Amino acid sequence: MINILFKSVIIFIWVVISGCNQIKIKNNYSNKSFCLTHTKQLTFTGDNGEAYFSTNDERLVFQSRRDGNQCDKIYTMSAEGENIQMLPYTKGAFTCSYFSINDQYIFFSSTMQDGPECPEVYKDPDSRKYIWPLRNFDIYRISKDNKIKNLTLSNGYDAEATVHPVENKIIFTSLRNGDIDLYEMDYDGGDLKRITKEFGYDGGAFYSPNGEKIVWRGWHPDTEEERMQWIKNMNNNYIESVPLDIFIANRDGSNRKRLTNNGATNWSPSWHPSGKYIVFSSNMDNWLEEHNSYGPNFELYLMEIETGELHRLTSNNTFDSFPVFSKNGRKLVYSSNRNADNPRQTNIFISELHYTTNLLSY
Repeated sequence: MINILFKSVIIFIWVVISGCNQIKIKNNYSNKSFCLTHTKQLTFTGDNGEAYFSTNDERLVFQSRRDGNQCDKIYTMSAEGENIQMLPYTKGAFTCSYFSINDQYIFFSSTMQDGPECPEVYKDPDSRKYIWPLRNFDIYRISKDNKIKNLTLSNGYDAEATVHPVENKIIFTSLRNGDIDLYEMDYDGGDLKRITKEFGYDGGAFYSPNGEKIVWRGWHPDTEEERMQWIKNMNNNYIESVPLDIFIANRDGSNRKRLTNNGATNWSPSWHPSGKYIVFSSNMDNWLEEHNSYGPNFELYLMEIETGELHRLTSNNTFDSFPVFSKNGRKLVYSSNRNADNPRQTNIFISELHYTTNLLSY
């Protein structure tokens, strides 16, 4: 998945917040009350991100650059931040890890097939411009006995894999046909199906709790200039920052609906277990007049799908992203560079979701 640009190291051990008013979260979008409480920092070393729960909510799998490694590896830890362990395969770069149903496997993407070195990363001369390199990732699965299998075996970007809640299916993002699109396959890499076909970017998909729908981030060029920009990006295996939006559709990609349309970068969406809400990250409230563009301050938002009502969950002058709910919907894990000394390091946090309505009951 997209590597985090705005990152930090946290200077205190952990913070517990017991009330909504103490974290000064303002809700300017709806008269319903939602906020994050009892926030706890889970990682303190290295550069960490994209944490996802195990089936029983007791463990997390995440990517981290630490222990002297120059690119990300995959780690697991308890949901309390304890017993951090690295997966035994370490050659190349790693990203996008996820537990299978019943935690039989962990899926992840890696460049290990290309050798032990970390792949080169393109850097734009404009330091303000965010460039996302499309590395030659393949999707792998590792079993509990550490047996590994490459599921994609194709040149180009294959990553961002998440799993169906009931069936042994994976949805993922791939460049295999010359454009970034969503695909579905079995746990063994078979029965490959293409889900999206529109020209442009479609990625970072999650199945709904009942497995009947998907949510993802996307951008589709409207003008000839945008089309040429996208073709250049695909030919050079990187993506420039574009105004991403959130979409939902049936599992097969039909009946697509656009949930955001604000010109900002809206991304990393996932579902609340009720199926009534999605949570995502956006810089919609960080318009910078001096640059005539949106800035690097990404906050977390909760959206009611049926009504489109929006609830802002965080209020930090920093980067908050990759939010994912626990299976019972009571906790939210996410990545943040809050309280940073160094804007290029990120840590993982976990909070409880507090609300004053019963709309999240299920």
